[in-house]
Amino acid sequence: MIEILDRYGLLLLMGQYPHGPLGGLALTICLALAGLVISFPLAVLVGIARTSPWRAFRLPAALIVNAVRGLPVLMLIFWAYFIVPLMIGRSVSGITTVICALVLYELAFMGEVVRAGIEAIPKGQVEAARSMGMSYRQTLQKIILPQALVQMAPSILNQFINLVKNTSLSYIISVNELTYAAYQVNAQLLTRPFEVYLILAATYFLICWSLSLAVGKMERSVNQRRQLAPGAA
Repeated sequence: MIEILDRYGLLLLMGQYPHGPLGGLALTICLALAGLVISFPLAVLVGIARTSPWRAFRLPAALIVNAVRGLPVLMLIFWAYFIVPLMIGRSVSGITTVICALVLYELAFMGEVVRAGIEAIPKGQVEAARSMGMSYRQTLQKIILPQALVQMAPSILNQFINLVKNTSLSYIISVNELTYAAYQVNAQLLTRPFEVYLILAATYFLICWSLSLAVGKMERSVNQRRQLAPGAA
């Protein structure tokens, strides 16, 4: 394993960069971050729509969320691979395809995280804001969302962990992320697949385990803030 890392470590870490396109672990992290950052504002809108008092907003949002959550990520990648070029009238790169699929996937799951965060806010705060003459938009902007976003932070990081793992499916369309880089290394060695994929599994484990520790620390911080909130009030 040490020999494989010494010979192919840079390929697994960042592909052919700086002498070629970025790949490997660096591309995996970039894909996951892009999926999370792009989908987040859309997910906030979906979460707001899911908790809206108007049925015209709730029903379409519920339809989107339930439809996407019922599909595997691999199916979304295939759909994006064929549908996105038809929608924009030109071919797109595999990276763009994967980002579109991850954004759609994360839109549904993160939307439910936002919905749960909004519904966790005590109803008394909403009623107090409305009794003071604040509109629905003002109540969302100044009372509900600031508190909900803090409570959602651990769940958002959990979704990032899922995205890191789901990027591995992009090897199907030859995107040179970490799993595809490991596949290339294995194709060159031929006789050492166990060691190559053990390195791959260990890499995913270390990343996700480190992020899980961060989630635990963030959850404890959020719980402390919840316990201190009544005393501060």
